[in-house]
Amino acid sequence: MTDIKRFAVEETSVLALLGPDDAPLVGDDKLPMTVTLYGPGSKSYARAQAAQQNRMIDKLKRKGKADQSAEDKAREQAEFLAGCTKEFSANIEYEGLKGEALHKAVYADTSIGFIAEQVGKHLGEWSNFSKGSPKP
Repeated sequence: MTDIKRFAVEETSVLALLGPDDAPLVGDDKLPMTVTLYGPGSKSYARAQAAQQNRMIDKLKRKGKADQSAEDKAREQAEFLAGCTKEFSANIEYEGLKGEALHKAVYADTSIGFIAEQVGKHLGEWSNFSKGSPKP
């Protein structure tokens, strides 16, 4: 018999960020800019997903419809992605912010929207969290 748990995924994965031209993003320190993410098999991801669903339910209760502006959608996506983010590499800065505030601000900034897009795609692939994927 085979223990199915041996196929379990890792809780986190490291994503090396790429620029809009697909070139690796590096900081002033010449090190790669990375994001450590909680994957779909983690409790942090499940909490972020539940919070996202609860926001949608609350909106439906208040307004009776699911329409949302582009700004609302971007903010909600930023909140979900921030909930799935363990940390940014130390060489990522944004207006002096730290922690979750930093994560939300980066993900909500449409001028660097390619970052939120990459993070969303990475989270959507279970294989990125397999036992052989990069770790922090």
